[in-house]
This record gives sequence, C-alpha cells and structure tokens, in this order.
Amino acid sequence: MSDSSGARRRVGRNTPTVIIIGNSTLARTAGVKLLERELAGWNLIDLVSTESLDRALGTEVRLIALDLAGRAVESASLREDLAAIAARFPDAPITLLSGTDDAIIARQALKMGIRGFFSTSLAVDIALAGLRLVLAGGTFFPQLLGTVANGSNEHGHARNEAERRMDDRTQYLAIADFTPREADILAELQSGCSNKVIAGKLNLSGHTVKMHLQHIMRKLQAQNRTEVVARLIQRAAGGHDASPT
Repeated sequence: MSDSSGARRRVGRNTPTVIIIGNSTLARTAGVKLLERELAGWNLIDLVSTESLDRALGTEVRLIALDLAGRAVESASLREDLAAIAARFPDAPITLLSGTDDAIIARQALKMGIRGFFSTSLAVDIALAGLRLVLAGGTFFPQLLGTVANGSNEHGHARNEAERRMDDRTQYLAIADFTPREADILAELQSGCSNKVIAGKLNLSGHTVKMHLQHIMRKLQAQNRTEVVARLIQRAAGGHDASPT
C-alpha cells in the first residue's frame, strides 16, 4: 500500500507486514524494492506520514521503519510520530532511518526504546542482517558498536575505516543469521505459540516448522524451544553480545 501510488497489499489478514514511513518517495520506493526480495510474501506498506497509519490497521505489523528526516530525537515532531505509532501498533518494533551515523543520536534513540538505527551509509548486507536481527527480537545499533570498538579517542586511536566496517559486517552477519521465514517463526515462538499454531498462522506444514526450528536451535546452539527464547532475550538485553554460550 502506498500513499502516492494506490493500494498494494498482499491479501491475508495474518500476512506479516512491514510499514515504511517517510517523505522521500525515492527512499520509500527503494526500501520497498529491497524488502520485496528479502521478505518474499510479506505485506509491504509505504506511507508519507503517520497521519495515514489507519490504513494499515488490521494487518499483522512486525516492523515499522520511520525516516528521521533530519529531526532531532527529542523533537516534538518525532515524539508525535512515535506516539501515533504506539497508539495503533504498540507491539511493533520501531526502527529509524537516518542520513547520519551520529552515535549520540543513536544512543538517544536506544534510550527511547527504538529497536534499530539504520543510516544511509550502511552496506546493504549489513542493513539486511540488522533487519533480520530486529525481526528476531534483537536490537541493531552499529553506530554504538563502532564507538565502543574505536574507543573514546577517535582521532588518535581510531582504526582504519575499512577495517572497522569489516568488523561490523562480521559481527552483525553472525548475530543476525536468520532467514526471513526463521524470523517469522521466532516471532511466533516468542509469543508462546505451539508448532501447530505457528504452522497455521504462517500457512506452513508442521514438518516445515519443525525443520526451521531445528535450524534456529542449531544457529543459537540451543537444545529446546525454551533455550531459544531465553537466548533471544539475552541477546536483546545485551545489545551486541551475540557469542553463543
């Protein structure tokens, strides 16, 4: 569905949905095109502003990406947008799209409960890994990781930019190593759904759900469903500490 190009919704009330909100038609369209490949079968809705959020009511929203559009995190405009989203989709994780890598802004966003901070300078594979991480219940703030890795003296002890980005890429691809379908199942699993219920909601066979769960447990080095959820909670609480235990 789009504010400017008419309705575009994949039928199915239980179809997982991502909402992209931003003034830039180019940015929204590019985002939708990218996600169409990454999240095949999902419902993608792009909106110019939060004023059109009611158009998405009744859908199963799994993620909302909001363009920061140069605003300060403390701005009244952004807070109004976040309040409008929370009023309609209180359980949906919110990520911010930003034209800057500013770690101070990212840290402020994290304190406000934002689940991901995606800047336009991110490589596509890192951004998609971050998307999978948020969908799986984690948080994605590469700007904060870079700050920790580089230390406080950015000029005297900062590593080569290419090396830093390679380190970030390695860490994020490792912690977000879930396919979109695995992220679907993880979300249902965290809600306490049984395999049978998950199969029905996602229109999958019980065997397929079990197969995906086995893959998830192997990636998390978990022995059962309870351990899977516990490790996801641990990752979300610990930010970027993704080392399996």
